[in-house]
Amino acid sequence: MIVKVCGMRQAENIRRVEALGIDWMGFIFWPRSSRFVSAVPDYLPQRARRVGVFVDAEIKDIVRHIRDFGLNAIQLHGHESADYMKRLREKCGGVSIIKAVSVAGRDDIAPFMTSGGVADYLLFDTKCPTMGGSGQQFDWTVLEAYDGTAPFLLSGGIGPGDAALVKAFRHPRCIGIDLNSRFELAPGLKDADALAAFLQELQNP
Repeated sequence: MIVKVCGMRQAENIRRVEALGIDWMGFIFWPRSSRFVSAVPDYLPQRARRVGVFVDAEIKDIVRHIRDFGLNAIQLHGHESADYMKRLREKCGGVSIIKAVSVAGRDDIAPFMTSGGVADYLLFDTKCPTMGGSGQQFDWTVLEAYDGTAPFLLSGGIGPGDAALVKAFRHPRCIGIDLNSRFELAPGLKDADALAAFLQELQNP
């Protein structure tokens, strides 16, 4: 299972969270986010894949961040169209594209059934006014309706007490989870001890 921790920005916190063995680390480049990264931290992950999170950004802005932060993947959290993602892929060759999908019910999933080939991955998150990071969970059973080809990460309000729920969730296309606000001491500052305990519980049978 891929474990992604999103909303990082402080160098020592990045270093400590990466040392827990997480797979992907997210950096938010949407200026309206309380976790907005305005400058390159003194330390960036050396082993974990770097994911840049954008909301309806200009492609040239994404290209600049790929260069400045050495991004391995792009996560799109706005209203980006299939045509936009195709143009982004042309400009950003080997960088993976993750399309976040805001979910309140099954109707929100339907447009993404045929997303394979445009986005490399989907990320199903809780629909909210803040474009993610709400700390709220949606009803994961609605994902039973998803039969698309793109693999996905489960997101939205997963917290320290949810390891058993995550382990019980089953879907053939689910490849991992995304953790953010419920593991924070403050916006952009993760509780590494809480993450460590959660990961240990997740890994135990």
